[in-house]
Amino acid sequence: MEQEQLVAIHKNNAGEIISFQTSSGRIISYRKALMEVNTGTITGVNINEGADGNNSLASADGTGFEQFPDIY
Repeated sequence: MEQEQLVAIHKNNAGEIISFQTSSGRIISYRKALMEVNTGTITGVNINEGADGNNSLASADGTGFEQFPDIY
């Protein structure tokens, strides 16, 4: 499978990112994005491990995902 990048986000009512759109047009959950970044399918994103042991995604350039357009 070719490498993809995250290009858009979707947030829930609390303002948390719950899904992403990839450069190939797929809509994937936050958890699926974590798995695919870990396996190298998605590039341009880093995985940060929190003090509580939970992993989160961070843009590799440090700008965050707030600059990404909304999927819907």
